[in-house]
Amino acid sequence: MFEDLAARGFQIEFHSHATAILSVDFPDAIGELEAALGALSIPIEEIIGSGGGETKGTQRLRRALAELGWHKVNFTIEKRINGVQRESISHEVDHVRTFPDGRVIALEIEWNNKDPFFDRDLENFKRLHAEGAISVGVIVTRGSSLQDDMVQLVRRFAAERTLESGDDLGSLGLTPTPRQKADVARRMRAGGATFADAWSLSFVKDKYGAATTHWRKLEDRVHRGVGNPCPLLLIGLPSSIVTFDEHLDVGAIAEGEEEQEILAEPTPPLPPPAQP
Repeated sequence: MFEDLAARGFQIEFHSHATAILSVDFPDAIGELEAALGALSIPIEEIIGSGGGETKGTQRLRRALAELGWHKVNFTIEKRINGVQRESISHEVDHVRTFPDGRVIALEIEWNNKDPFFDRDLENFKRLHAEGAISVGVIVTRGSSLQDDMVQLVRRFAAERTLESGDDLGSLGLTPTPRQKADVARRMRAGGATFADAWSLSFVKDKYGAATTHWRKLEDRVHRGVGNPCPLLLIGLPSSIVTFDEHLDVGAIAEGEEEQEILAEPTPPLPPPAQP
């Protein structure tokens, strides 16, 4: 399964018999995921212009999944005693694929959230699996190569756009905050780094830092048993999906991101941790 994706550098990891369940019961789901992920590319301008939020590339992935029948679902689990509701718990999942026989796969994309969102996703999958609502949970996030190569990718963008000062960023439509400007200046003073090097390091640390959602943060939780025993498929997006040939308008992308954030629905609160 997923041989073509693995050959392109995607990280694929199965837990709690997910391999057997997917291969036997969900061959169509495998094909749909391969098609949606295999078509994914993210221009470097979208990584820069998104400011660390969800890129337009991940939005395209969401639309591709939706077109294949992976829709947002709000699961509600109720407990009743003599017909009287005593407890109701809601679990919203962004992408759910329901098959004709009633079997269900749930999927979340965590491109660049705070890493506690992994706890939310895994605990949701655990509860939904325990109640018989889903057969497998899938999480897609930035893979190790993408996380490790992010500074290099941003540095290449800075070199190709010949960024040598804050004014050059402004000409692209980027407006660093005073804190970000101070961090770049500090890096240049401390190590004699060029503006492009200092800005690349500062940008990645600020927007795609270690405390955001990426493969190692997900793997740490799964290996500690978070989400167990729900069968899991983990997919890490590789650096090979980042492209440099589009020459897109970074400022326009940034403006679109701001508009999207204004129009987006508020993020639901994280659920309380599971009781031991």
